[in-house]
Amino acid sequence: MSAATVSRQFARAALRTNARNTFATSARQAFRQGGRRYYSSEPPKSSSVSTLVYLAGAAVAGAGGYYFYTQSSPVSTKVFTPTKEDYQQVYNYIAKLLEENDEYDDGSYGPVLLRLAWHASGTYDKETKTGGSNGATMRFAPEGDHGANAGLKNARDFLEPVKAKFPWISYSDLWILGGVCAVQEMQGPTIPYRPGRQDKDIAACTPDGRLPDGAKGSNHLRDIFYRMGFNDQEIVALAGAHALGRCHTDRSGFDGPWTFSPTVLTNDYYRLLLDEKWSFRKWDGPKQYEDKNKSIMMLPADYALIQDKAMKPWVEKYAKDNDLFFNDFKNVVVKLFELGVPFKEGTQPWVFTPTNA
Repeated sequence: MSAATVSRQFARAALRTNARNTFATSARQAFRQGGRRYYSSEPPKSSSVSTLVYLAGAAVAGAGGYYFYTQSSPVSTKVFTPTKEDYQQVYNYIAKLLEENDEYDDGSYGPVLLRLAWHASGTYDKETKTGGSNGATMRFAPEGDHGANAGLKNARDFLEPVKAKFPWISYSDLWILGGVCAVQEMQGPTIPYRPGRQDKDIAACTPDGRLPDGAKGSNHLRDIFYRMGFNDQEIVALAGAHALGRCHTDRSGFDGPWTFSPTVLTNDYYRLLLDEKWSFRKWDGPKQYEDKNKSIMMLPADYALIQDKAMKPWVEKYAKDNDLFFNDFKNVVVKLFELGVPFKEGTQPWVFTPTNA
């Protein structure tokens, strides 16, 4: 491990400790600093006797698969139905990669994985029943090239080794599981997860303009989120994801992080939105706000939350109560991640154990 990597890990640990001053969090940090945990299962071993060939189709993606063993004898078929433990192994492998690959942005791919899951889900239209997380249509142009999805190739590429190791999981389920893992590994609430999404082809791509525009105000936010079936409280709760990550000038055109700990999920986004003195940044880029020290930023869509009379009370509630925020964020993220998914009857949600628990 390089000296730079060690320094980053200590810096990230310090940020986490300062961001969440509770005994439980401190204990989790101490445990995490003790070392990495590797839970992933070994890949299937090949032999001269038999060769494992995986065949997957839309009918079985996300719910299982068929394995064919070619031997000197006639081909035999073995049906594989993944269990919760199989999905936990996928989760663990994503978490392992998150811990090992700390060169991205502020030291974690976590925020961009959450953004991938968010944008894959946020295309849903409740009237036409199109879009949503069932399909993973961002794999194709033009949807993958929509302006709102700029930079998400980093997240999709990050998950490719996971797909190669666990080929039975659909991209649709994998992207959402990546978002669940990101939230939990960045010390957010546990997010219940249900599998069963199926990948679709290019014909299912959604039109541009279904995702929120950070340059616009509360009326635009309502247009976007009401279309999906959310209310004002849920809009504000989802906005708390901006505690994580940062904007890039070569993607959205905006620049900078929203909080001082962009790889740890807390209610800091709401507290900073209310407590800091915000002014327009003087630069050649799009209109955005900056704090007095020019360290963090807010978008017009963020600032609109405290300008809107119906939304501001929820900002104030979440700023005062991290537990309330976590509970509401959990509920609304589950709702978001399940938009447009035709789960089989009886499919129960699972909760995966974080590797930093």
